[in-house]
Amino acid sequence: MSPARSSSSFLRRRLPAGLALLLAAAWLLTGTGCLSFKREAPRPGLTTFGTPLVVLPAATLGNYLVIEAKWDRYGPYRFLIDTGSSVTLVSTELARRYPVKYTPATTAPQMRVKSAEGEIALLATTTLRRLDLGDVRFDDVPALMYDCAPLSAHLGVKIDGILGFPLFRDTVLTLDYPHSRVLLSPSRTAPLLPGSTIPFNNANKTPLIPISMGDTPFIALIDSGSDAPLSLNPVGLQPKFAVAPRPGPTVGTLTGDRTQQLGRLADSLKIGTYALQSPLVEMTDELSAIGAAILKNFTITFDQKRNQVTFYRETADPIAFPPHRTTGLSFNKAPAYWRVVGIVPGSPATGRISSGDLVTRINGEPVERWDFKRYGQLIANADDIVFTLLNGSREHDERLKVYELVP
Repeated sequence: MSPARSSSSFLRRRLPAGLALLLAAAWLLTGTGCLSFKREAPRPGLTTFGTPLVVLPAATLGNYLVIEAKWDRYGPYRFLIDTGSSVTLVSTELARRYPVKYTPATTAPQMRVKSAEGEIALLATTTLRRLDLGDVRFDDVPALMYDCAPLSAHLGVKIDGILGFPLFRDTVLTLDYPHSRVLLSPSRTAPLLPGSTIPFNNANKTPLIPISMGDTPFIALIDSGSDAPLSLNPVGLQPKFAVAPRPGPTVGTLTGDRTQQLGRLADSLKIGTYALQSPLVEMTDELSAIGAAILKNFTITFDQKRNQVTFYRETADPIAFPPHRTTGLSFNKAPAYWRVVGIVPGSPATGRISSGDLVTRINGEPVERWDFKRYGQLIANADDIVFTLLNGSREHDERLKVYELVP
């Protein structure tokens, strides 16, 4: 099988100390050729609704909606929905519990996944016998097996999988960010929805839509698996910046780390009839994508049968994007410590903290008490933060100023 080149997203495992606490690699994983759009991505064998409308409450972690499902004595199971991914990822534990064609990971068929840097990783393929979300049952679900433990440790809750867009091929899927819920209904039902309806820009059920930056139109992927606002490929667009792109946090991917380039557009971004003023952007050399930092302002309904998506907001107030705040540190999170994996050049941490240093306490409290949401609130509101670092058996404190990397 040839390597799968990405135009999709896959959750990163690092913890940048700033606004985008858990970013997604919009270029990392597509599975079966999402970039070329030549083949239809795998879909479940059968989708069955027990009720006409299924409402799934969701926990909000950063900019993500995490849904919970329980259909056996082993649950509950927790999943993130990634509209930018053409494959579903599940833990090995869940794959082994509901096998159809499962064989041990040492001999199971594997898929080659290529990163933006051209590096290759292998993930074992499987087919889940079933997956239930409330009163919706999905049978014979193609998936890749992935160790969700680092992601679970990072978010502070056990994550059992990341659900790709093709899983919902026979449903009308609504991500209701303002009310922290996900809605599912059969695709045979034509929903009458308020808001701005935009057709997909291709016939292969991929959520690519036309948007514009100022007066310049371009195509972008709707990517709920990315915590970024807009991932922008500038080729052919000549974007104008209010804040020029600059080195940002270090983010980890399946095949290695890379440094973000973050900036702020001078022009407004237009999605349907909605305008977003001077959004933050992450520069990319892959497909442009609208991430969850923008999506969280909307209720978004995907109708794959009709090749369209509808954006809706309850208010006409303009959407503003706060500064990107950080101490300059990026972390790999573990229960007992956070390991420094990157330092923003010129930040308060430069020359005082090194990559590989271990942080054991934040403001005097063990790192295990700083879950995803609480640490994000600290970065958003604090003037400075005290990090306790471990050197052998000795600890010492470093007080770092929180500053605006991108005003």
